[in-house]
Amino acid sequence: MAEEIDIYDRDRKETGLRLPRKAKLAPDQYMLYALALIENQDHRFLITQRSLDKKWAAGAWEIPGGGAQAGEDSFRSVCRETMEEVGLDVSGCEPTPIYSYRNDDAESGDNYFADIYHFHLDFTEDDVKLQKEEAIGFRLATEDEITELGKKGMFLHDRRIKLALENERGNIVGRE
Repeated sequence: MAEEIDIYDRDRKETGLRLPRKAKLAPDQYMLYALALIENQDHRFLITQRSLDKKWAAGAWEIPGGGAQAGEDSFRSVCRETMEEVGLDVSGCEPTPIYSYRNDDAESGDNYFADIYHFHLDFTEDDVKLQKEEAIGFRLATEDEITELGKKGMFLHDRRIKLALENERGNIVGRE
């Protein structure tokens, strides 16, 4: 059976509807994503390079995360995705996102809410265990290095990550 997702309305209320993950969503239907901005003790962020066989953004850099499964809230989703993708356990960290936004793409049916969590974790490169289907590499990057990759069109969500960090520092409002 195909993995299912919960469907939300434009106000982020669950509709009670569940659909297969690959379903094209109607304009008023949304799924839920969660992203993990994982910062180590040296103030560097864990970023991963997407597998080259991905249909979208193959080879691009990003932060761990993904779609919530049916029955999951965003925190449980980000904990599961982080453990699966990079082998790090963030379940004992603060369960509050630092930034949330809604994406509307009626043409492709790629409508979603996304929560970005900022985790401070004591880890080294040796602790990272990549899921081969998801990523071909990783590195620890500064905020400036992420910005530079974004300027080159090589980093996904770089603008939203910058907004999330600015929000956390108190410079902007937390929802888009």
